[in-house]
Amino acid sequence: MIIRFSLFLIINFAALAIGGLATSEGVNSDWYTQLNKAPWTPPGWVFGAAWTTIMVCYAFYMAYVWEIQTDKKYVLRLFIAQWILNVLWNPVFFSYQQTLLGLCIITALTALVGYILFTQLGMLKAKSLLLAPYFIWLLIASSLNAYIVFKN
Repeated sequence: MIIRFSLFLIINFAALAIGGLATSEGVNSDWYTQLNKAPWTPPGWVFGAAWTTIMVCYAFYMAYVWEIQTDKKYVLRLFIAQWILNVLWNPVFFSYQQTLLGLCIITALTALVGYILFTQLGMLKAKSLLLAPYFIWLLIASSLNAYIVFKN
């Protein structure tokens, strides 16, 4: 269990690091600072704290799923799809400033994480709560992205 958790944790934080490369300059760019953002947009430090918590919980969640789920290829495909969508959103939104495409990506990511959460709920029971912060955060992030698309 510790090895699986550690592996998922490393992979999750690699996604954050790659995404961070596209985000760091984008957050301070004139383009982003001048956007009309949602009134419920949290301060910048919340994003780092939220993603750190989410990825630790998600690593535990995936370690449990991997242990219980017999179809490892299925689990791996879902995890890879989630990872790609998670990494892809940052450069699309911040580097390429494609807010509508970003909204499509984050909506797909939210739907995928929701699918993972609800399809594994029967097997994982209370351990599914480990994925809830990710799903809830994606709902919030999707609303922030949507606000930018529709108000700019």
